[in-house]
Amino acid sequence: MNRIDKINYYLDIAEAVSERGTCIRRNWGAVIVKNDEILSTGYVGAPRGRKNCCDLKYCTREKLNIPRGERYELCRSVHAEQNAIISASRKEMIGSTLYLVGKNYSDGEYIEKAMSCAMCKRMIINAGIQQVIARNTKTEYTVVDVESFIENDESIEGVRGY
Repeated sequence: MNRIDKINYYLDIAEAVSERGTCIRRNWGAVIVKNDEILSTGYVGAPRGRKNCCDLKYCTREKLNIPRGERYELCRSVHAEQNAIISASRKEMIGSTLYLVGKNYSDGEYIEKAMSCAMCKRMIINAGIQQVIARNTKTEYTVVDVESFIENDESIEGVRGY
């Protein structure tokens, strides 16, 4: 029997979590793991009790043709990483890994060069997460040490997008 490697196992779980997403632009799934144990999961969706974009049938950022990684104050949703982080305790997350999968709503394709946005990077840093692993294809992924989010602070340079 062929078994998938552990990283793709957790990325598959993150991908399944993303299917609960309610964004009509891009859906993300996040899984936080420490010591081979899932601490929490999160997907993209409006705050509890508010209408989701899939219910409203529009995305404000899409309507305004805003590029990815910009003007998140206009987004109705809480990001997958944020939802996963608020569902776990910081004490548990210190030294953990966040597995991340993003797919385009329109065609179901994986998001090219997927990575957390600037807001989520700040939360990941403060949560004590050590590493982010983002899926590029069904079997390929990018591994990023969170320390690089600190060292390469795009907010100083005013870099937008991801």
